[in-house]
Amino acid sequence: MKYQSITNRDVKLYTLTTGARVLSSRPAYLIFAGLATVIALALWISNPEPASATRHVRLNLGNQGITPYTEIGAPAADSGFDPQALASPAAGIAPELSLQAADPDDEWQEITVKSGDSLAAIFTRVGISAGELHTLLAQGGATHNLKKIYPGQTLRLMTNTNQQLLRLSYKIDKLSTLDVSRNGDEFEISTTHRTPERRVKNTSGSIDNSLFVSAQTAGLSDSMTMELAGIFGWDIDFALDIRKGDQFTVLYEELYLDGERIGNGDILAAEFINQGTSYQAVRYTDDGGKTDYYSLDGKSMRKAFLRTPVEFSRISSGFSLGRKHPILNRIRAHKGVDYAAATGTPIKSTSNGKIVFRGKKGGYGNTIIIQHGTKYSTLYAHMSKFRSGLATGSRVKQGQVIGYIGSSGLATGPHLHYEFRVDGVHRDPLKVKLPGAEPLDSKYLADFNRKAESLLAKLDLVRNVQVAVNNN
Repeated sequence: MKYQSITNRDVKLYTLTTGARVLSSRPAYLIFAGLATVIALALWISNPEPASATRHVRLNLGNQGITPYTEIGAPAADSGFDPQALASPAAGIAPELSLQAADPDDEWQEITVKSGDSLAAIFTRVGISAGELHTLLAQGGATHNLKKIYPGQTLRLMTNTNQQLLRLSYKIDKLSTLDVSRNGDEFEISTTHRTPERRVKNTSGSIDNSLFVSAQTAGLSDSMTMELAGIFGWDIDFALDIRKGDQFTVLYEELYLDGERIGNGDILAAEFINQGTSYQAVRYTDDGGKTDYYSLDGKSMRKAFLRTPVEFSRISSGFSLGRKHPILNRIRAHKGVDYAAATGTPIKSTSNGKIVFRGKKGGYGNTIIIQHGTKYSTLYAHMSKFRSGLATGSRVKQGQVIGYIGSSGLATGPHLHYEFRVDGVHRDPLKVKLPGAEPLDSKYLADFNRKAESLLAKLDLVRNVQVAVNNN
């Protein structure tokens, strides 16, 4: 038997090339694959979660004026990824390309409206053409708000290198914002509205000198005091009927935005005790969206006529058939009520109707007569001037200003002479029974009674606590 030498066997099994051995046997390949699998498994166990995240970046492309905004998949912050390395020559990217985090506000200009400013003046100041302004306002809709900007408000503008308007944001008020975005040669207009948080508050007070002073002491704003007087003004003459010791209790809303109080909401329920008589009102909105204040029996607090045509004025002369005229110096029936107030004080129509006379009328001076249907008419005399835009034949609404107090005609001082006629017969405006407004639809009475009961229970509690405090 012949045996092959070890030297010859080694030559057949191995070949050396460039200093490295090439494994040629099948078992060697299996060993290599097994080692690779073990290494991969070890790496996976050490980091089982995929180390990736999404980053928003802005690539500044030199002086080309292009800043494309892109979104790339990149390793998470703790994975050792270096943004600067991406922009290095070793990474194969030109050095002048820098990776910068996006700032959505870095192109906005914030402009504060100055005294005497208009949108045209602001656009000129920042270099936006008059043509852009015309195109924007021609869109109509909510852009009319841009014509009513006030000093202290702010406008945020974004333009391109050609000074074309790209975006505009204007805070109309605390709850509404107007947004403008360019779309080709036109603009898209949108308005966003925030809903405030409504918190129910309550207060109660007793009148010592005037309603306004007592209401301020109780924490009510002047505007809410006016609203309170408006609710009960159909039954109470706040110029004549208020007495010391009268009481009021109010449930109302305060509005909050981001935890900050921004104003008042609505009066939800209220009570006014005038000369011992209690008047209560509850705010109610039906399914049709109609909102009004109602008494406990579902009747509207509104009447077909306002009790007085001038708010918070003083009655200088009442209705009398045997009064001595201050100028003519003889007995002459005074078939109306005189309200003394400063010249220029607004005069309101006490009901819906049609002006049947407007002009000078003897001793009445500047006079307006309004016909309300076929049964009622009212007269307003001694005006200093009429409201512009009104003429004989014009239709007016309840509460609409029709003129201003003066002393035209036979008058000793500025006041309004007001007459109320029923079927042509003069009646005392302070005592005549006024026709009521439309009551609440019967189908809503059950829902109204349920809500009114809850609100009035709260009113009673607040009032009783106030009474207890006053007695201590």
